Amino acid sequence: MSISVGLNKGYPTTKRALKAKPVSRKGAMTTRVKFIRSLVREVAGFAPYEKRVMELLKNSKDKRARKLAKKRLGTLTRAKAKVEELSTIIAESRRAGH
Repeated sequence: MSISVGLNKGYPTTKRALKAKPVSRKGAMTTRVKFIRSLVREVAGFAPYEKRVMELLKNSKDKRARKLAKKRLGTLTRAKAKVEELSTIIAESRRAGH
């Protein structure tokens, strides 16, 4: 028997387990892409705005660095990701330096 209103309305059915579509993998980091990006970073270095962001991070001006990255990249989400990436690079260089 089915109810015509409420959360459990309609004919009771069982959910089918569907196979994951290939599009759900879109944007996932592969080993090839990771290698190519690291090679490009090694050859081309950092963009001028990235150098400024890194300098701000070194002087512990995190908010200013985020604002600059947001201005250059367009969205706060991308800016946060970029600042996080650059701060890990700074930390790695400090570890390598000592």
